[in-house]
Amino acid sequence: MTKHSALARSAGALVFDLVALLLALPLAHRAYGLVFLPTTRLPPLDELGLPLAVALVLWGIAASLTRVYERPDGTLAGSETARVLVSLALVGLAAAAVAFFSKDALSRLLILLFLACAAVVMLGHRVLGRLVAHVARRRGPGARRYAVVGTGGLAREIVDTIAAHREWGFALAGFVELDEDGARSRGPVLGKVSELGAILEREVLDRVIFAVPRDRLSALEAAIEQCELFGVEAQVSLGVFRHGTSRMTVEDLDGLPMLAFSRTPSDTVALAVKRAFDVAVSATVLLLLSPLLLALAVAIKLDSPGPVFFRQRRVGLNGRLFSMVKFRSMHVDAEARLEALLARNEMSGPVFKMRDDPRITGVGRFIRRASLDELPQFWNVLKGEMSVVGPRPPIPAEVRQYKRWQRRRLSVKPGITCSWQVSGRNEIDFDQWMELDLQYIDEWSLWRDVQICIQTIPAVFTSRGAR
Repeated sequence: MTKHSALARSAGALVFDLVALLLALPLAHRAYGLVFLPTTRLPPLDELGLPLAVALVLWGIAASLTRVYERPDGTLAGSETARVLVSLALVGLAAAAVAFFSKDALSRLLILLFLACAAVVMLGHRVLGRLVAHVARRRGPGARRYAVVGTGGLAREIVDTIAAHREWGFALAGFVELDEDGARSRGPVLGKVSELGAILEREVLDRVIFAVPRDRLSALEAAIEQCELFGVEAQVSLGVFRHGTSRMTVEDLDGLPMLAFSRTPSDTVALAVKRAFDVAVSATVLLLLSPLLLALAVAIKLDSPGPVFFRQRRVGLNGRLFSMVKFRSMHVDAEARLEALLARNEMSGPVFKMRDDPRITGVGRFIRRASLDELPQFWNVLKGEMSVVGPRPPIPAEVRQYKRWQRRRLSVKPGITCSWQVSGRNEIDFDQWMELDLQYIDEWSLWRDVQICIQTIPAVFTSRGAR
């Protein structure tokens, strides 16, 4: 599926799902009254506007977390069904929580009926819509005809990919050979690329896809101009620019077309939601836990001489230096005593970890075990230097010892918790730690961040891997 058609289909699915939620409320309201004969009076529909608006917002957040609209395909795949149902479950949990604390609580049964009706309408629409589209595109005039310029492996791969997705509605008209190409294609040949004008006059074509070697791209300007002249869409395959496992996007630099290669998260909407989550969580933690923060500050001050907070230069996004703040858990001369303890390092790689570090204070040992020393870092999150979830920020001396493949962990904002935190922390070696961070970057999603946050809770309470 092309990017534009994928975006259009995703936008259409979002609009319909919102409509489905709008329809689900009167359906659930009617079913409640007819079938369950409630003993308490339900509020009339016109008084449920605010709960419905909240449900629409919750759906948008939940669908973003579970990636409901990511790469929709032509079948009702089990994974998509699961994402829809999980999103509705999240909406239901949030609605139930609001109803529990609300003075004018809605009926839990009405909420359940609302979610059931929404699920039936959403999934039913996906099944029916795609069956109708599948039949119409295969049998009707809606099939779009395309030609491929080129006869090599890339051209064949494009044809095979499109053939595997009949629901996209494309039908191969044939191949257009390069003028000097002696190889014959495995399919109908419409002519040579120098004859493209005549081919466009003769054939019914909706799209021409150019799949040619990299050194021939500059010579295709005249052929592309022929497509423009006839009003036929031209696409140039960029498969010849494949670059490792990076995601490739086409961007516009004030009229200059650019190819961008990246292995870091690039979904602007999801990243905006992540930042909003960071701000909301950090502000809430700092506000609600302020009495605890004050008590810890007093305990640290009484336990040993020195400042309450420990500030240290750390390496953040793409190598930016920032001052990370923690509760002080060591004596003030800890840095000076490090050299004498290096031989007792229990961690592989450039990181120093020691189970019974003599530099740790009495209060420091407790707050480290409970991960309370990390709480001031929510101030770094609020400032935008860190995120709630992300690879732990290293010190510059560690980064200087990184292997090249390990530096990619600096391509996202560092975080307070991460895959390493919930996987045993100091119980895994340095290379495994780096691999976990890179896996997190490659597979990043909002839902993965939520999972790590949830997994962090038992990891903190059990002090698993903490030192």
